[in-house]
Parts: sequence; structure tokens; C-alpha cells
Amino acid sequence: MADPREESEPLLSRTRGGSARHSPAGVPSCHSIQVGPGAVARRDLCLDQAVVFIEDAIQYRSINHRVDARSLWLYRRYYSSTSQWTLSFTIFLILALAFIETPSSLTSTSDVRYRPAPWEPPCGLTEGVEALCLLVFVADVSVKSYLVGWAQFRKNPWLLAYLVVLLVSLVDWTVSLSLICQEPVRVRRLLRPFFLMQNSSMMKKTLKCIRWSLPEMASVGLLLAAHLCLFTMLGMLLFPGEKDDRRDRQRLTYFRNLPEALTSLLVLLTTANNPDVSLPSPTFSRFLPFSSQFSFSVPFSSSPCCLCPEKLEVDGVLCVVMDQAVPSGALGGLLLAAQPWVMIPAYSKNRLYAIFFIAFTLIGSLFLMNLLTAIIYNQFRGYLMKSLQTSLLRRRLGIRAAYKVLSSMTAEGEAHPEGVGVKPQDFLQVLQKVQLDSDHKQAITEKLHSRSGDLLSADEFQKLFDEFDKRVIKEHPPRPEYRSPFLQSAQFLFGHHYFDYLGNLMALGNLVTICVFLVLDAHVLPKDRDDFVLGILSCVFILYYLLEMLLKVFALGLRGYMVSSSNVFDGLLTAVLLVLEISTLAVYRFPHPGWKPEALGLLSLWDVTRLVNMLVAFRFLRIIRSVELMAVVASTILDLIRNMRAFGGILAVVYYVFAIIGIILFRGVIVAPGNSSLAPDNGSAPCGSFEQLEYWTNNFDDFAAALVTLWDVMIVNNWQVFLDAFRRYAGPWSKIYFVLWWLVSSVIWVNLFLALILENFLHKWDRRSHLQSLTGDLGATSEVTVELLFRDVLQEPTEEELAEKLSHHPHLQLCR
Repeated sequence: MADPREESEPLLSRTRGGSARHSPAGVPSCHSIQVGPGAVARRDLCLDQAVVFIEDAIQYRSINHRVDARSLWLYRRYYSSTSQWTLSFTIFLILALAFIETPSSLTSTSDVRYRPAPWEPPCGLTEGVEALCLLVFVADVSVKSYLVGWAQFRKNPWLLAYLVVLLVSLVDWTVSLSLICQEPVRVRRLLRPFFLMQNSSMMKKTLKCIRWSLPEMASVGLLLAAHLCLFTMLGMLLFPGEKDDRRDRQRLTYFRNLPEALTSLLVLLTTANNPDVSLPSPTFSRFLPFSSQFSFSVPFSSSPCCLCPEKLEVDGVLCVVMDQAVPSGALGGLLLAAQPWVMIPAYSKNRLYAIFFIAFTLIGSLFLMNLLTAIIYNQFRGYLMKSLQTSLLRRRLGIRAAYKVLSSMTAEGEAHPEGVGVKPQDFLQVLQKVQLDSDHKQAITEKLHSRSGDLLSADEFQKLFDEFDKRVIKEHPPRPEYRSPFLQSAQFLFGHHYFDYLGNLMALGNLVTICVFLVLDAHVLPKDRDDFVLGILSCVFILYYLLEMLLKVFALGLRGYMVSSSNVFDGLLTAVLLVLEISTLAVYRFPHPGWKPEALGLLSLWDVTRLVNMLVAFRFLRIIRSVELMAVVASTILDLIRNMRAFGGILAVVYYVFAIIGIILFRGVIVAPGNSSLAPDNGSAPCGSFEQLEYWTNNFDDFAAALVTLWDVMIVNNWQVFLDAFRRYAGPWSKIYFVLWWLVSSVIWVNLFLALILENFLHKWDRRSHLQSLTGDLGATSEVTVELLFRDVLQEPTEEELAEKLSHHPHLQLCR
């Protein structure tokens, strides 16, 4: 092990002789030792430094860390796959504790009417797991602080925040044990998402961009607030309500006070269904004026209170008798009338009132909300480019640092001036130690052997690493060679892409037949269905899929067939379909007229048939790669998923924090019907209310239920029902929580995600024809990453910029 004081010596000193002025006693440098064991140790150190710098470049990591031998050993162990997987699993584990901790989510349902008492872990169980996780994080921050050095640690706000979060979590954990896990609030649960954010550089960049965009978003938010307040005052002035007029009483429901008026217009701003009210029976006669009594039936699951209090059940069907007749086809209008839009009561009084609501919606929903989307898009328009530009700089900086280290080794004892080049054998020795897949190593080695000259210049050294930007695809193995002309013709026929088109056509025909039988048997119970024709067709199609797979293996060879992921997907589904079909024939015999789906064993014939049909529907996805436009869109979506994981992480963090806050604020406020006067029975609840719609599963009694509730509110369909229910159960202040959630999730995050999808899709769509010019001859064997796809719009860092960055490295002092 090298002396830890090595780092105090500049990596590349100004002198080659290693004078005492530049090389302290006992501290070797790259130039100071020419012969002896120390020279070998120093050479190994320089090689290890180059290896680490190259690995930093591959992973787009910063090179601002210690570079002495002991630190390099620790650094490589820290960023090994085992250590990183351990850290990722620890983050997942501490976040997943929220599902098990009190209140536990370990119940089959979250419905307050049927939910059993959940299993609660004993005190100390989850706390013990949490203590192990916190110890891992303590080790993590300790290693990071040592590797970057104390000077850099003090300048890094994320590392400082990491330390503060750990200290608060440990103190709160100690308080929990001292109170025997009976503390009312666990502050550390709110801090857990920080461990996820600090471990992702992309999430940090995303948060930085959101912070940069907040002033512009706040300006539009102020416009929205002013718009909302202005129309609220106008609404309260226009609709004061008159006690002698039922329609004015309906308007008074929405504008009776300032909070209700603000809530009504805010919901209208989201274009969701507006707050419903209980409408008495005469209201139906006003909307649907008919005469003479008429009876009709609706499914029993339909809401009785939305129709009429006069109802009776006959043979499992709820028959509703209206006091006034309802003609055929009027049920939809009746149900619509039961859930009036906020404009309808006023509009029924005077048609001119519609101008108020149309103007509000036009300005707020169509202008200001879309303007907010445009501003977010404009702010994040260059977000991907900025991130890729930073990543490109890090890669160039890491490669240049490795070049400087290796070129300093070349300069020792030779007549060449320092930095003229790198020996190919030194580079190959470093490449063998780099954690890189063998395909890329082979591509770089072949590119190195194809050049001429003794030493690698800086430009040549850089170009070798352009292979990092390409996802190497293994070449297709050679096809089997057949001597028979007949077999050669058959191989050409079944290996042609037209044979794939035939397979797509057969998959389409299979899907069409399934759809036809689904339509024909829609009103037939499974026990009464005759599956003879469908069973015969299923056998035919599955036999064709098997024959197609065998013929492709014959034409391409087994290795050639397995190279294509599409073929592997088709083959696996074909094997599963074949097993299901053989099992069906073994149990139910061959299809025959009157083939009934008797239940034998775990699955009935109808269950097996549905499973087969679902797999066939998945198999039809093979058509995507055969249609160029669909293939481009599908590949774009996959690239977006791969390169937008940070935004999914941001959403997960926001969900986690709001769910914990919701549990703290609203746990236990939703009670089952009959347990409180605030929870009326479904039959007596107003139409469109939380109780009548049976939203009992939407609560904050545990973490899983809170996540689903937040998702339902994020969709904003009927979110006014949640506003009204929690206002009644928890208090008027609860609206602040849901409005904040709407702003964060539906306004900011959804618009952010939309902006980034547009940015990524447009760039890739416009440059899809430019792809081949970027890849050159390697286009047949390589796929291009996002970094290379956008390389034409990125600016290469200059030599001066790289030299300036390297000269300010805290632990790597180069010649200036």
C-alpha cells in the first residue's frame, strides 16, 4: 500500500528529475523515480489513476476526488456493482418500510367498511431494519466525504444535507425507541426520499431545473390566482341567491361564501365534474318534463338515489318507478341531469349567465393553463441539452486526465517532450483493468490496431472512446449451409422478411377471430357457451405458430433465431401457447360440437381460453417492428423511458412525501357508515357525494391507501368529491392539502413531463434520418445512444476549457 501522503505531491510535476523541492522525502511521483521498486509502484499508481479516470468518463462521474493509491482502491470498491446494488437495495428497503410500519398496509382491502384489523409489527422490528439502513447511509456519507476531501465536502450542499438528514433521522429513531414506538409523528419518514434523490445525479439536475423555472411558473400562478379571485368576486355579485326561487338556491350552493365560490371555480378551472348537490325529485320534472307513469330497469349496481326514492328489487334487478314517465333512451339524460355542471342552475335562470362561465373557462383553462405549459416547456426546452453538455464535459475531462497521466509515463526517460502521446501497450494494459463489457473493449482494441504510428496523440486517444456512445449489437451468426437446392430454396423462402409479413397477417387473423367471438358471446354466460369453433381455430393458429418457429430455426439456425429479441419473444409465447393447448386437449379432449367449459382442476376451459387469447394479443405486438412509423415511435418511447427515470423518481418522491403528510393529517377521519353522523348510509347520501359513489377505499389510513388516493386526485376527475368529503370529515383547512397536491402533481409535474416528452420526441423524430450519417459503416452493427443522437447539437469543450478544469482539480495538480 502506497504512502497516503502521496497525494500532496502534484501528479504531474513541473520537473522530471524529481527534486526535493517538488518531491517530499518518501513520496514518489510519476517522474521522480526512474528505477527500482519505487518506480514500479509509481507506474502501477499511474495506471490505476488512468483506469479510474476512464471509468469516471464512462459513467459521466466527476473526477474531483482523491487519487492516491489507497483512495483509488476504496473508490473502485465503492463504485463496484456490489456496493452500488447494496446501496440501491438499502434505499428501496427503507422506503418500503412505510408499507409495514404502523399504520400497516398489510390488509386485503382499504375499504373502511370491510377492512380487518391490520397486523402491526412489534416495536423494534422495523426500527431494527431501519437502524441497519441508517448505518449503511452513515458508511456511505463517510466514504464520500473522505474521497472528495474536507474542502470539497464543505462546498457540496448535497453532502452537507446528507449529513443533516442522517443526524435528524438518528435522533428521531432514538426518540421512537425511548417512547416505545408510541410517538405521534415520525419526522424521519418525511426525510427518507432524500436518500433516493442524493443517489441520482439526474434527479439533482431535475430539481435544479425546477428551481430555475419557479419564478416563471410563479408569475403565471399569480395570474391564475388573480383570474380566480376576480371571477369569484364577480360570481358572488352576480349570483346572490333569492330564497323564493329554487334555481337561485342551487346557485347559492356554489357561491354562498368565499371559500365555496373559490372551490367551485377552481374545480371548474380543471374542467372536472363540479360539486354535485342532492336534487329533489321535482328537479327531474324540470329537466325531463314527461307525462304518465313509466317503468324501466337499470343494473343493481347503479346508484338508486340518482333516480328516485321509489324503488324495489325484483329478481336481482333494481326496478325504478318514476313519478313521471321516462321515454326510451332518456336514461342517459336523466343521469346527466342528476349531476349538474356548476353553470346549469344559473343558465336555467337566464341564458346570459353562460357568458360568465364561458369567459372564465376560456381565459383560465384554455389560455392561462396552456400558457403555463408553454412556459414550462420553454424553460425545460434546453434541459436535456444542458444535461448532455455537462455529461459530455465530464467524459472529455475524464479521458483527458487519463491521457495526461499516461503521457507522463511515456515522457519518462525519453527525448519526447511531455504530453506528446501515449504508448499503445500502456493503453491496452489500462483498458484490460477498466470495468467495461467485452464487446466495447473488443471494438476499441480493433480500432487501436487499425491505426498507424507509435504514440497516441490526444485527438486519437479521444476518438478511441467514441465507441462508448454506441450500443454494440452482436453480428448475426452465419446461416446454416445446405447442399440440396430444395433446402436452399426453402431456406431463402422462410428466411425472407416476407415470411414475417405472413406471420403478422396470421396473428392479425387470430386476433380478429377472437374479437368476433367476444362480440358474439358477449351476452352468453360462460357455462352456456359452445367453444367448438373457437377451439378448432385456436388449434390451427397455435400449430401455425409452432410451424413458423420451426421453419425460422431451419432457415436461420438456432443461434441466428435467438439473436433477435422479437424471435425470442415469439418463441416463448408459442411455447406457452402450446403447453396450454396440450393441457386443454388432455383434460377436455379434442373440440367437438357442444364442447362445454366444465370446471376441472384449478382452471375451467373458459379460463384457459381467456389466458390463451390474452397471450395471442401480446403476440400481435410483433407487428410493431414491421411498420416503420410504429417502430420509430416505439423505439422513441423506450428511449424516453430509459432516459427519463429521473422524472419518475421525482414523482415517487413527491408521492411519498404527500402520502406521509396525508397520513399525519387525515388518518382515521374517514369512518364507515353508521359509525358517525358524518358518514350517512349510501341510500340517504346525496347524489355524487363521497358516500353515494362509495369511495370508501380512498382514505389515508395507511401508506398504500394514501398513494392510491393521491393518484385518484391527480387524475382530477371527480376530485371535487374528495374536497367536499374531507372538508366535512376533517375541516375546511383540508382543501389546502388537496389544492397543493393538484398544483404539484397535475400542474407542475405533468406539464414538466409533457414538455420533456415533446423535447425528446421532436429531437429524435427530426434526426432519425441523420442517424446513418452519425454511425457511418458501423450503423449495421451498432445502435446509437441518446448522447450520440444529440451530438450534432452539443458543443465540444475547448482545449483551454479542459486545461482550466484540470488545473483546478483539488487533488490533481497539473502543469500550468
